[in-house]
Amino acid sequence: MKKYRIKINGMTCTGCEQHIYAALTNIGALNIETSFRRGESVFEIPDDVNAENVRQAIKQAKYQPEDIEDISTQKLKDIELDIKSDYDLLIIGSGGAAFSAAIKSIEYGAKVGMIERGTVGGTCVNVGCVPSKTLLRAGEINHIAKANPFIGLQTSVGEVDLASLVKQKDELVSELRNQKYIDLIDEYGIDLIKGEAKFIDENTVEVNGEKHSAKRFLIATGASPSIPTISGLEEVDYITSTTLLELKKMPKRLTVMGSGYIGLELGQLFHNLGSEVTLIQRSDCLLKEYDPEISEAVEKVLTEQGINLLKGATYERVEQVGAVKKVYVTVDGKKKVVESEQLLVATGRKPNTDSLNLSAAGVEVGKRNEILINDYARTSNQKIYAAGDVTLGPQFVYVAAYEGGVVADNAIGGLNKKLDLSVFPAVTFINPSIATVGLTEKKAKEQGYEVKTSVLSLDSVPRALVNRETTGVFKVVADAKTLKILGVHIVSENAGDVIYAATLAVKFGLTVEDLKDSLAPYLTMAEGLRLTALTFDKDVSKLSCCAG
Repeated sequence: MKKYRIKINGMTCTGCEQHIYAALTNIGALNIETSFRRGESVFEIPDDVNAENVRQAIKQAKYQPEDIEDISTQKLKDIELDIKSDYDLLIIGSGGAAFSAAIKSIEYGAKVGMIERGTVGGTCVNVGCVPSKTLLRAGEINHIAKANPFIGLQTSVGEVDLASLVKQKDELVSELRNQKYIDLIDEYGIDLIKGEAKFIDENTVEVNGEKHSAKRFLIATGASPSIPTISGLEEVDYITSTTLLELKKMPKRLTVMGSGYIGLELGQLFHNLGSEVTLIQRSDCLLKEYDPEISEAVEKVLTEQGINLLKGATYERVEQVGAVKKVYVTVDGKKKVVESEQLLVATGRKPNTDSLNLSAAGVEVGKRNEILINDYARTSNQKIYAAGDVTLGPQFVYVAAYEGGVVADNAIGGLNKKLDLSVFPAVTFINPSIATVGLTEKKAKEQGYEVKTSVLSLDSVPRALVNRETTGVFKVVADAKTLKILGVHIVSENAGDVIYAATLAVKFGLTVEDLKDSLAPYLTMAEGLRLTALTFDKDVSKLSCCAG
């Protein structure tokens, strides 16, 4: 197989990218990456397919091919510097971004080193997505047993053995950490260096007194819980999203400072397992970055489930008396005291950059000490890249992995590929879950769109009716002139599964009519997406089942 880059005139949208993809696929091309914005396509073709075949295929697709370049032998061209280095790419961190970059760089033929000061695998598998979601599932099962909506079913719950749940969670984490991270180190021939990295200059880091040089670096050190400055908090035995998942005993009461996705997920988890939970937030609006219909639906869910919510709170001080933590707040001019056995601080995350000595490498940081990167994931030092949570971009492991792959393409493959996070899905795993992709109504208007929206209550979705869980909403945001879908926002069971279809709709410029004209299986939550499209000009409550 040979790898080529070709410049193409005439592409104007993502639909053009699909036409080029089809044309190149027809002649046997693989690993096709086309960008209408850059006016180029990068791909691999078998040795028996020549450049003229490529040109003809593109012409037949009604586009104009220009320069075509064989980049098969240029994989390391961009990093062939005059200096002698230990590694082609040296990665600081070992999470999703790090392994994605390492694997792709090795496939390019690079020598890769990876530095880790703690546990291999990063946040997601160790203390984030995997442990929290498996416990969230346990909480859902316990909640359903307590709040069974079906007459004739007798279900009950007993006391939760949290220690056993945590032990089972730890076994799953260990298994996935080994399968998806540790075992891959030997599989791909990555040099693992244990210890804390500190830059000496732009070409060298020091770890445990030893110096390691590289032609390119990737900083993928992630983020960790950020602790706010509140009087008395430093003297209190509080817990974070990391330490909460290690508790062995159920707290009777839990106070959660913060109501972002971490606070919501972990707060509902312990509510479902049997704790009395109070969520405290500074703003007057829950999930203020979302459209009102979404935040109102989530607030209704929390209230119906019995979670206490304090909005618009001003923190005065925190103290601990014996085992009891007391949070003093002012709400609507009235002073309140929230008491509990455990206090979870979930007020955001901070980038792990303090110990890197970035100034020695000429790497600039932002106001929160996050690493600043350009459209190509490069820092202010052209030899050093950054990806994942350390940049304080969208904090999702799949975003980090995507960014790590782009770093490998640019730092090792020399592709000069831009990051494109214009369309990415986000999910908050409460029950019902929150899922969103694309623009909110507010953001669409800020970007100059004339907007048309459709909002469908979950009590109009057949799947929700048969489940007897009808609190929630679907919202579709469209361009009023073209009916092109700009954003989709959902509060429902399985919203995270539905949002992938919505992501494809937004990414590839589908319209409301496209959703209407597509078949959606009856009695699935995904049908809610099509019903919301129909709601743009019909009252779906007046339709028969499956009618459109």
